[in-house]
Amino acid sequence: MSDEAIRLREARERFVAQWGAMGSQWGINRTMAQIHALLMTTPESLSTDEVMEALQISRGNAHSNLKELVSWGLLRIIVKKGDRKEYFEAEKDVWQIFKTVTRERKRREIDPALGVLRECAADSKEMVSAEGQQFHEQMRQLEEFVGFASRVADQVGSMKHGFAIQMAAKLLG
Repeated sequence: MSDEAIRLREARERFVAQWGAMGSQWGINRTMAQIHALLMTTPESLSTDEVMEALQISRGNAHSNLKELVSWGLLRIIVKKGDRKEYFEAEKDVWQIFKTVTRERKRREIDPALGVLRECAADSKEMVSAEGQQFHEQMRQLEEFVGFASRVADQVGSMKHGFAIQMAAKLLG
């Protein structure tokens, strides 16, 4: 193995480990994030067996996380003519990855939380005690804020990459 190939393998391993650690901060389990990182940085699609070998994980762990990544829209299943195995290919466009993760987190976390906040605000609207009124006001304010954040996420997710970068530069500049 050449020196460059060794350095590339080591760099990929560091990235996969770090992406796995970051994924757990984003609400994605470590193995799922590591599989995504591996496939995102591999030029060819990989089979379940190849993912298992590269990450030293069980078939069940690989299979369930690959299917979850497909359901998120971060991986595609590739069929190779004459081969019965499924192969997996990652979305490599960074902006598309961001939009997909944002959309899925919103659907899985923000939307249900917003529903609970709305229910709690509605259930406490007619309360007359000071504690009940305080609870209602807190729920209403949280609903307003989470709803605003949800709309911002929708807007950003619908923007083209270049326009979003220009908007961010204006906000941060």
